[in-house]
Amino acid sequence: MISVSDALNTLLDLVAPLEVETVPLRAAAGRVLAEPVSANRDQPPFAASAMDGYAMKAAEVERDAMFKVIGESAAGHGFQGRVGPGQAVRIFTGAPVPDGADFVVIQEDTSVTGSLLTITDHPGPGHNIRAKGGDFQIGTTVDAPRVLTPADIALLAAMNIAEVPVRRKPTVALISTGDELVMPGESPGPDQIIASNTFGLDAMLASAGAESRILPIARDTESSLRMALDLAQNADLIVTIGGASVGDHDLVAGVTEGLGMSRAFYKVAMRPGKPLMAGTLGRSAMVGLPGNPVSAMVCGHVFLLPMLRVMQGLPAMDHQPSTANLAHELPANGPRTHYMRARLSGGDLHVFDDQDSARLTLLSEANALAIRPPHDPSRSKGEPLTYIVI
Repeated sequence: MISVSDALNTLLDLVAPLEVETVPLRAAAGRVLAEPVSANRDQPPFAASAMDGYAMKAAEVERDAMFKVIGESAAGHGFQGRVGPGQAVRIFTGAPVPDGADFVVIQEDTSVTGSLLTITDHPGPGHNIRAKGGDFQIGTTVDAPRVLTPADIALLAAMNIAEVPVRRKPTVALISTGDELVMPGESPGPDQIIASNTFGLDAMLASAGAESRILPIARDTESSLRMALDLAQNADLIVTIGGASVGDHDLVAGVTEGLGMSRAFYKVAMRPGKPLMAGTLGRSAMVGLPGNPVSAMVCGHVFLLPMLRVMQGLPAMDHQPSTANLAHELPANGPRTHYMRARLSGGDLHVFDDQDSARLTLLSEANALAIRPPHDPSRSKGEPLTYIVI
């Protein structure tokens, strides 16, 4: 067995950043920006009013001062003349500030009779004008790599960027194995269960920016598994679920080696997830996950998500593990790193008593995995313990 850190490093060496493609702005949300992009316009492109009011010369602004209103400036329809001494222009939020004006008095501080404007209250210290280029200027850069959020999309749109360079989405082929499995919605026989792992992993991988394909269940025959693996050709990552142990019906290792798989390792010193296998098959990286539902999902968090990040040009880890104080005592850990389902609540970490790797209900209730190093001694209530968010 190898350590979790050695396994992760080995897996990350099996993948590399994918090629760059250009997509329309509307298709870029959630994608990873591959190259820096720069604004090709200023925002705002002109000095703009921040309020509804009247534009005039700042030197003339004082209470009871009177002005002649000579026109109007609205969004999309600016005033084309110039503001002279004793003059004002009606202006609306976002409209261009006319030439000659450098102050906007808000309309609540004014009184207008016909074309005669009087300032009725002391204007505040602010000029109520948004400077040209105050948000961003031509050449302002959005750095890469980064996962593009809705706010990023709005920014790119304002910068007049219609096409965006992003990393290609990783393609993942998911293969569940075993005679005992049927798909959700089917009627299982008396000795069968539902293939839940595939769908949990599919949702996890999609949330991390991948495009996954759920392939037909590979039955416990070499021909069935070979057929599924043939369908997985050309995927960036092949993930098998189950069949990676050493039982009589665990065929993944033998079949994949017969197809030319170059194995990187088999078995990791962790709980749950010990029977993990990895290597390369053709042009694809391959990971063989254990079949226990929680084991597969935990390995997805610990190993598959960092691999997908690297494939999209991101750092393998989006953040380091955090620490929280234990809400109760914990006994000493055994010789393997233990990822324990837990719930972070009120700043305290509650580690579940039951860590059976078949209990998906507990995984659904968990929002964290507490990490126990090998041979970690017993812990007291209030001691800090490392965890990752799930």
